[in-house]
Amino acid sequence: MILRKIKLFIKEQRGFFLTEMLASLAIAALIGLGATFASAQVMNQTTRNNDYTTASRHTLNAIQWISRDIQAAQTIEGWAGFPATDNLTLTWTAWDNTVNQAVYYVVNGQLKRSYSVDGGAPRVTLVAEYINSDAAMTNCVPDLDNITYTLTITGSVGAGSTIVDVTKVREIVSRPRL
Repeated sequence: MILRKIKLFIKEQRGFFLTEMLASLAIAALIGLGATFASAQVMNQTTRNNDYTTASRHTLNAIQWISRDIQAAQTIEGWAGFPATDNLTLTWTAWDNTVNQAVYYVVNGQLKRSYSVDGGAPRVTLVAEYINSDAAMTNCVPDLDNITYTLTITGSVGAGSTIVDVTKVREIVSRPRL
């Protein structure tokens, strides 16, 4: 008797099983689609944040190096426009009468510093990467009296439509002319 009731109960459930499966499958598909879009958005934002951080760190590093040398320099030449072929040449005489020269230049987005003492063999250091060499975006412009310099450095990271440009500007007071 109990077996008959169970069989009748199972036979009555046949019509609902397929619709329940379809409904649960549709709900699972919607949840999966939403999770996919959310994951893609998080990944894109993470990449953009990483590019911004990279560009910002490289521009700040470039400004730090150049600012330090401008503050020590007695002679500053170049970079009024800073196209890729121009150099920023900074020269100063130290307390022990050694002549120091630092030359900054950009090659393939890399800002390099060539440093020499008393005309000796220069040491080349990679200061920063991802530097935009466009004269409007990266330059060092003196004021009328050549006492302060406005240093603008732009880092560009990414490709295509996802390029992130970070521009940092610093006003630097150069060493007093002796």
